[in-house]
Amino acid sequence: MVYLDNAATSFPKPEEVYVEMDAFMRNTCANPGRSSHEMARESAAVVMRARENIAKLFNIENPLRIGFTCNATMALNIAIHGVLKKGDHVITTAMDHNSVLRPLYELKRKGIIDYTVIMPRNQFGAIDPSSFTKAVRTKTKLIATTLSSNVTGMVLPYKEIGEIAKRRGILYLLDCSQGAGVLPVDVKNMYISLLAFPGHKGLMGPQGTGGLYVNEAVSLRPIIQGGTGSRSSETVQPDFMPDIIESGTLNTPGIAGLNAGVEFILKTGTDNIYKKKKSLIERLYEGLAVNKRIRLYSTIEGYLNSGIVALLIDGMDSSEIANILDSRYHIAVRPGFHCAPLAHKALGTDKTGLVRLSPGYFNTHDEIQYVIKCINEITRQR
Repeated sequence: MVYLDNAATSFPKPEEVYVEMDAFMRNTCANPGRSSHEMARESAAVVMRARENIAKLFNIENPLRIGFTCNATMALNIAIHGVLKKGDHVITTAMDHNSVLRPLYELKRKGIIDYTVIMPRNQFGAIDPSSFTKAVRTKTKLIATTLSSNVTGMVLPYKEIGEIAKRRGILYLLDCSQGAGVLPVDVKNMYISLLAFPGHKGLMGPQGTGGLYVNEAVSLRPIIQGGTGSRSSETVQPDFMPDIIESGTLNTPGIAGLNAGVEFILKTGTDNIYKKKKSLIERLYEGLAVNKRIRLYSTIEGYLNSGIVALLIDGMDSSEIANILDSRYHIAVRPGFHCAPLAHKALGTDKTGLVRLSPGYFNTHDEIQYVIKCINEITRQR
C-alpha cells in the first residue's frame, strides 16, 4: 500500500513512537497525578516531558499552559465554548474545518454569538489578511482560523492575522491540525492566544491525543468538570491550567507516544520535514499538471502548501477515483468533502468533492512516481 492520507493521520510513525508506547504500557502505565507511588510519579514525568517538548516546538514559555485533550476537535470546542459569551462576534474563514464551524454555528443558532466568514480569493483557497481588518466589529471577541486548509493545503497568512488580532485587542485561536510539525508556529511572536493541535497528524503521535495552549491573559471557562488529581477535597473545578481542562484520566500511553513523535520532529527539524514534503508535492504536481483531464486545486507556489495535492479527473466523482486507486493500485487517498463544506462550496466542488493526496515525511519519490503513473493511467482508461 502506498499511503497518501497523512492529512488524516500520519503513517508510518517514527520507530521511536512504537518503542516508547510499548515500553510505557509494559513498565510505567500508572495514573499520573492521582497517586504518589513510583510508577505514578514516572507517568506524571512522561506527561511533563511531553508538555516541555511541545512548548519548545511552539515557543511556549510555560509548559503548564498546555492542556492535553483526546484530539484537536475537543481542544477547539474547549477554546470556543470557553471564551465566548452572549453578544460576542467571531471571524473565521470558509476554508476552516467543521471542528471550528460547527461549534460557532451551534452558538449562533442558540442566539449567543454572531460570526463572519471570510471567503477565499482564488481556486486554491487563498485568504486575504486585509479581509479580517474589514470584518472587525466593536463586539469582535475572537478570530478563529486554520493554519492551513485540510482540503487544498493552502497556508493561511496566520502571522499577519495574529498581528491584526493583537492590534485590535482580539483573541486569536489557531487550529494547527494541518501544518503543526511542518510549518513554523511561534505563539509568542505570532500573537496566538489559543492553539489547538492534534497528536496524530504532523506531530507523528498516535490517535486519541491532542491539546490546547491557552495564553496567560485568556480567561477560560471549563466545559467539562471532573477529577483532576488536584484540590480533590473541593467540589469546584480548579481554575488554573492545565487542570481546568484536564478532567479525567489522560491518555498517558498516547501522550508517551506523542512525546516521542515531537522529539523526532525537534531532532529532525521542521525545516527539513517541510523540504522533504515540498519535494514530494512538487513532483506530484508536475507529474499531474501536464494532463489536461486533471484539475488541480492546490498550489506549489512559495511556502503556501502544507503538504496536499487536491484534484479531480474530468467526468469522475472523487469517491470513484479513490476507490479505483485503492482497489486496483493499492494507493490510499481521501475523497469527498473533508469535513469542510464551506471550502468545497467556495471552490465549486460541493457536488463532486475532491481527491486529496497528502504525502508524509516517510514517503519516497519512487512511490510518488508510481502514483503519478497510476492516476494518468486512470484518465486514459476513461
